[in-house]
Amino acid sequence: MLTILHFCFALIVILALAWLASFERKKIRIRYILQLVVIEAVLAWFFLHAEGGLIVIKHVASLFDSLLHFASQGTDFVFGGMSKQGMAFVFLGVLCPIVFISALIGILQHWRILPVLIRIFGTILSKINGMGKLESFNAVSSLTLGQSENFIAYKGVLAQLSPQRMFTMAATAMSTVSLSIVGAYMTMLEPRYVVAALILNMFSTFIILSVINPTQPGKDPEVQLEKLHESQSFFEMLGEYILAGFKVAMIILAMLIGFIAIISAINALFSTLFGYSFQQLLGFVFYPLAWLVGIPQVDALQAGSIMATKLVANEFVAMIDLQKIAHGMTPRGLGILSVFLVSFANFASIGIVAGAIKGLDERQGNTVSRYGLRLVYGATLVSLLSAAFAGLVL
Repeated sequence: MLTILHFCFALIVILALAWLASFERKKIRIRYILQLVVIEAVLAWFFLHAEGGLIVIKHVASLFDSLLHFASQGTDFVFGGMSKQGMAFVFLGVLCPIVFISALIGILQHWRILPVLIRIFGTILSKINGMGKLESFNAVSSLTLGQSENFIAYKGVLAQLSPQRMFTMAATAMSTVSLSIVGAYMTMLEPRYVVAALILNMFSTFIILSVINPTQPGKDPEVQLEKLHESQSFFEMLGEYILAGFKVAMIILAMLIGFIAIISAINALFSTLFGYSFQQLLGFVFYPLAWLVGIPQVDALQAGSIMATKLVANEFVAMIDLQKIAHGMTPRGLGILSVFLVSFANFASIGIVAGAIKGLDERQGNTVSRYGLRLVYGATLVSLLSAAFAGLVL
């Protein structure tokens, strides 16, 4: 009973924090929020107590691991096996596969497969969350295609989207993770927490966006998606998407260099002025939030520091830090914190998402940059909400 009351308190606080950043508070539709909360609570119970969901996700993750293996063949040919030696991991192991994934997306577009999936998944999810079909399908495509590669699928329709719909698309990408790196997460966290987070983040995103950006469903541009390459041959389309993928990879690379350097400089400045880094100070801020989502008080301060590390650096750095202290944490605290860490909600993601979109449509990229802080704020609330649902059932 106390756990349920604690969860209800956490839900109210998180929704209130989302309400403070809402674009249009009068348009918030309570019915959709309530039904999403019920659905997510059921999913949390299923994925944290049953093996069925874990088996499905593992099979899908292995498929994407295979795709990355194929991508590495081209990378190794061009760069002489540098990736096998662990050199330039971010560029060779993370960014270069975007070119291959982009080519696959182009093929799926050319064969009219993606528009069909948009219609099917978008329609089903939009009935549940009250959003447009495009935004609803984007939640699935972000999960399967990845944070940056995802937007290549929409490059022909980005210019048609309103700023608020663009915000929803970007927020969804920042609040999820790519299945292609799920295997890596599973080497650092217990697999069932990773699987639970994948699903919970999707529904938590719908809930938070229903408060922050309660837009009414607009006209969905699936028809335009189907007509993207009617006048192109297969190889014309393939060349276009390969070059688009390379352009996105280069822009993300530049954004990462700039954002991470600036964050390092801020940490150094805070250490000089206050004796604490920006990251450490954020740890104290996250301490009450760690307790709020259900992490036991004995674990809350350490958990708050790791939560702050994820926000300022990234989830991989935070997971590595968690491994160092995991043996001393309670099982409940470890599980809740693990769910919180599985998302792209960090400052660097502003650069990644904005850079990916800017490479496809400069105007929309600038729109996303303008919303940068609100995006990372909303994505962090998504992580907190998913962690709270984990706390409800653990």
